[in-house]
Amino acid sequence: MGKLSYRDAGVDIDAGDALVDRIKPLAARTRIPEVLAGVGGFAGLCSLPSGLVDPILVSGTDGVGTKLKLAFLADVHDTVGIDLVAMCVNDIVTSGARPLFFLDYFATGKLDLDRATAVIKGIAAGCEQAGCALLGGETAELPGFYADGEYDLAGFAVGVVERAKILDGKSVRVGDVVLGVASSGIHSNGYSLVRKALLERAGLSLDAHLAELGETLGAALLRPTKIYAKSVQAALAAVPGAVHALSHITGGGLPGNVPRVLPDDLGISIDANAWARPAIFDLVQRAGDVDEDEMRRTFNLGLGLVGVVAKEHADAVRAAFVAAGETVSVIGEVIATPGAEFEARVRFA
Repeated sequence: MGKLSYRDAGVDIDAGDALVDRIKPLAARTRIPEVLAGVGGFAGLCSLPSGLVDPILVSGTDGVGTKLKLAFLADVHDTVGIDLVAMCVNDIVTSGARPLFFLDYFATGKLDLDRATAVIKGIAAGCEQAGCALLGGETAELPGFYADGEYDLAGFAVGVVERAKILDGKSVRVGDVVLGVASSGIHSNGYSLVRKALLERAGLSLDAHLAELGETLGAALLRPTKIYAKSVQAALAAVPGAVHALSHITGGGLPGNVPRVLPDDLGISIDANAWARPAIFDLVQRAGDVDEDEMRRTFNLGLGLVGVVAKEHADAVRAAFVAAGETVSVIGEVIATPGAEFEARVRFA
């Protein structure tokens, strides 16, 4: 029996080094003035922005979930990296934070340089959209741990906000206006139900062009999650103090997310017809015969972000979101809901 090497055991150190070389120019494009040292060392270094009063760090972590299964099926890997960044930074901006830097974890059974590079390109693109630095990450080659051609992703974002400007929902009042900011589609939640309804029950293929969608099913399902970081900063700056709360609409939909940023005795009343619902949700609902209540507590249904805003400043905040490129609807108002259960505090009219 011959001598064994790490490569014989399934780990290619040279491929890992080659991936780092490919990542460096991608990360360089995301560099911000606060970055001191980035990809390639044992740690990334980032200073706090100057001029902040009592700065507070805000952190978040997330993954992409079973949406990755569709990326594997379609052999499309340059969009899920954007999803990864979005799921993390969209969480931290709800505190009013500006994203500073992002770290990723990419794990696979056997490192495919081209596939991994496509994923990291997406992560870098997401960081550019969010205005944060891709400060570093980790690539793990774990032979026998993942199915051939598959990988997993995790992301970690850190942002900063001045203590006095933290959005904690304490200023929310009855009568505040609720704004809904449009999603780009399904985003990155509910994909186990999506796959069950569309691929298994309806037997649809990702390359099927569907008239009701105006594109292939794969294109609709793999569209990246919208990143709201820059538009949130624009809205917060429009009228300081006017935005009382922000909610990122992820798994759990509106009922499972909006109450997280409201005082315990308050909820919201929503006009379910106040915004355009993307056709992909109706397709999933029909294919899976999914109840409307289940749709509402699983998907974003066309709203990726919800803002609670002082009534007298709602028009100005909405205009700031629109000027930043968002589609925004007035969807309801804050109401008193004393004693109501968590999800029951979101009421659809």
